[in-house]
Amino acid sequence: MTRDRDPAGRPRNARPRDALGQPLDRALGAGEARIPDDLTLAGPDAARLADDLLRAGRPFHAHEVLEASWKSGPAHERDLWQGLAQVAVGLTHAHRGNARGAVALLGRGTQRVRRYQARAAPPPDPPGPAGPPGRDLVYGIDLTAFLAACEDLAARIERDGLAGIPAADLRPGLRARQA
Repeated sequence: MTRDRDPAGRPRNARPRDALGQPLDRALGAGEARIPDDLTLAGPDAARLADDLLRAGRPFHAHEVLEASWKSGPAHERDLWQGLAQVAVGLTHAHRGNARGAVALLGRGTQRVRRYQARAAPPPDPPGPAGPPGRDLVYGIDLTAFLAACEDLAARIERDGLAGIPAADLRPGLRARQA
């Protein structure tokens, strides 16, 4: 069998996939809608789409959006998008029942985003009308809150396994919701 390739000759996997990104037998049909390999979105649009996918319990697809942003976005944002993509892979592992993979990728992803924060973000403003200290919004993403939720989730999975984790906790919102 020949390998799927794009028009430029790069390897691609055109097999249909289920909602968690696992390949299906080609004979089963289309599977879930795929994120295009050549997706290019501006930061706010990528964050919005990834947020929608994470909240819908489709972390594999969110990973594909975030991966596209890391590959097509500005070099200084690479750690942001790559780290968020790794977090989405960690959530994919959790949805698939792989606690060890979930903990590893959630940790790796949050560390990478924290490297981005350390280089890119100015010190937080003091408390006041601008909001609480430490609030770090990038493209509508509250990085401080999102990373804290992911680190807490990883710690709970490592300590207790996946069985006791509520389904809603495996669908964290990426973007801050407006009240």
